Amino acid sequence: MIKKMFAALILSAVLSSCTVLMLKPADFSWPVESVLTVDENGYVHEKRYSISINLNPLFFEESGDSSNTANKQVRIIRDSEGYYYITSQGFKHVYLFLPAESGMKLYKKINIYADKFLENPAMNQRPPYIELIDGQNKFLMNKTGVAR
Repeated sequence: MIKKMFAALILSAVLSSCTVLMLKPADFSWPVESVLTVDENGYVHEKRYSISINLNPLFFEESGDSSNTANKQVRIIRDSEGYYYITSQGFKHVYLFLPAESGMKLYKKINIYADKFLENPAMNQRPPYIELIDGQNKFLMNKTGVAR
């Protein structure tokens, strides 16, 4: 009898340690975009949100060149689901990233313009969307792309 109780206790302990703690709901959004300047090594650093990212691969993806990224500004905002939206002046796309092991993984590349580049992009929270403003043009985006 004691062996059965001991086995049940061990089994109970093992099963309870396998459950995943989930904290819900959680809102990952940043209230406003961060405008960050790329340093001479291709990195941006956001002290307020404790984030540092090497953006040379992003500039290479967008333009085929990552040798002249110093002092360029990028715009980053995070939505309530935890997706990072990143773009810059001269881009045709907004890039969506998710956190991954020691980095960020591209989730989606949203094509904004087919025939021109972003001139002066700015992003805002417009739940459940991220609003991209470029001059007179406004776009509402989410993780699936441009909503309207």
